[in-house]
Amino acid sequence: MTEGTSRSRFRRAAAALAAATTVGVMVLTGCGGAGDDGSAGRPSRSASPSPTPVWNASPASVAAVGDSITRGFDACSVLADCPEVSWATGTDDTVRSLALRLLGASKAASHSWNHAVSGARMAQLPEQMALAAKERPELVTVMIGANDACRDKVELMTPVADFRTSFEASLRQLRAEAPQAQVYVSSVPDLKRLWSTGRESALGKQIWKLGICRSMLGDADDMGAGAVARRDAVQERVVAFNGVLRDVCAKDRHCRYDGGAVFDYRFTGAQLSRWDWFHPGRDGQARLAEIAYRNVTAAGPPA
Repeated sequence: MTEGTSRSRFRRAAAALAAATTVGVMVLTGCGGAGDDGSAGRPSRSASPSPTPVWNASPASVAAVGDSITRGFDACSVLADCPEVSWATGTDDTVRSLALRLLGASKAASHSWNHAVSGARMAQLPEQMALAAKERPELVTVMIGANDACRDKVELMTPVADFRTSFEASLRQLRAEAPQAQVYVSSVPDLKRLWSTGRESALGKQIWKLGICRSMLGDADDMGAGAVARRDAVQERVVAFNGVLRDVCAKDRHCRYDGGAVFDYRFTGAQLSRWDWFHPGRDGQARLAEIAYRNVTAAGPPA
């Protein structure tokens, strides 16, 4: 082999080595050819986890939506709202509403709003939420669903699917204007237990005949198969409604369900309205305020 031939072969080997090195660098750095966006060879980056939302246990303002319970219906006088004793936003010192406990008397007067409507069902909640959202509250309380089960006939109770659709629409309505507002959702009370407690009053049963929650309270002393089945159907619907409240709330980053605390609470006769033996009286409203305050100020949601 001549010296010229050796040099020629050395040059060709060096060129091949350089080319291979260049290709290797291109592969490692992700450089692509024509039409390649260069992403194929990049090491994948895992997305940063979304921060867990921090629940504010000391909100500076409260708006309430819901039905007659939040309006304090029949708590002060017969067939009348009494919002001053509302568990959510009332000003009565004996009840000590959630707003009073969180904000104090002076601030509660200017930083809490009650948009609940007696007789309201879930279908009316989106409208209430729209009003609440305009206040830009830091916390919105929700207690609704009893009227969806309390109908003249079992067949007229709100279907569970419709209940869900309206509740989802309500949260969307709130989020459109108040995306960071926290929501505290109370479970629907145990209507069957209220029937069992209230029927101990002869006066209460006479008042029930005027038409209060006929699906549950009608013919209060009838223990026949038909009446029992009717009450069981109402009870099952309430349980289903609470399941909807729990599940829909769980999908909202700023929503906290009470874990069934109100449904589980055993109201006594002394805590029910002396005018209808069904709605919470002052003492019952105070118990609701206690439950709400405990859950709103807890470090984590109820188990």
